[in-house]
Amino acid sequence: MAVAQPLEYLSQAQIDKFYRDGYLVVPGFLSQDQTNSLLFRAKELLDEFTPEDHPMTKFTTSDKNHVGDDYFLNSGDKIRYFLDDDAVDSSGKLTRDKARAVNKIGHALHELDPVFRNVTLENDRLKALARDLRFHHDPVALQSMVIFKQSQTGGAVPEHNDSTFLYTSPPSALGFWIALEKCTPMNGALSFLPGSHLTTPITKRFIRLPGGGTGFEQLATPSPPSSDTSEKPKETASEGSSQGNYVLESCESGDLVLIHGSVLHKSERNTSAHTRFAYTFHMIDSSPYVKYDEKNWLQPTDAMPFSRILDVPNEITLSTTVH
Repeated sequence: MAVAQPLEYLSQAQIDKFYRDGYLVVPGFLSQDQTNSLLFRAKELLDEFTPEDHPMTKFTTSDKNHVGDDYFLNSGDKIRYFLDDDAVDSSGKLTRDKARAVNKIGHALHELDPVFRNVTLENDRLKALARDLRFHHDPVALQSMVIFKQSQTGGAVPEHNDSTFLYTSPPSALGFWIALEKCTPMNGALSFLPGSHLTTPITKRFIRLPGGGTGFEQLATPSPPSSDTSEKPKETASEGSSQGNYVLESCESGDLVLIHGSVLHKSERNTSAHTRFAYTFHMIDSSPYVKYDEKNWLQPTDAMPFSRILDVPNEITLSTTVH
């Protein structure tokens, strides 16, 4: 019989909260020196952006107008730039300064950039957290990004869950979202529907279409859960889990937000004078525990397979989801 190992980083209360609510804010996960290094490097990458040789690719998480070109589909092993939806006019020209036009930079920062690799693949604290959480047997890292929610222009991100975009069978996506700047209700802090990972099945997945480009494929779903989630959620800034109410989570720089792949979350438009930059990456479980198939938009390559996080896999897991 497997014996659970002593906790190394998370408390049992934190672990219980994650599995109850579907997300967890971990204060001060990165030191200020680490956070400042990531923020400085992110701004350096913005400065290095050359619009002249860029295909002016836009990025959105909505069902319509999602990018589907080769620049996006072949970015899993590269560092590439993606623009806000309204940052390019009808003639393909930027509508604002390049540093304020970029929505995100991704998707292999954790592999190719030493500063981001250090806090992702070479981070002992992260490995300890993965062992404590026991969400995966043998997690691998993928899809790393810096997300730039610019002051006044940073757009809203609609309600979604991450397993839709990084689908495994069974679902196993886990998001790691690190605030590089203070996140407030005014500059687009994340909001969550606590417990929705237990009541909301994955109904569709984002795929490479056979004819080229990308789109959404509907999945066979189980019977609706007994909990009534049909009423439109309303926003609340209070702490704790309130069924049917979105909870807005303000963060300090260096805080980590763990995001269950099935939990519903969103963020509002940045209406403040302050930017909201964040570094995010994901983990999924690996074979033989789950299947990650060729339909997924992001594919490993022979030169860059998905990197494993743990030296020794977790013998037992605690993962809970609605398939």
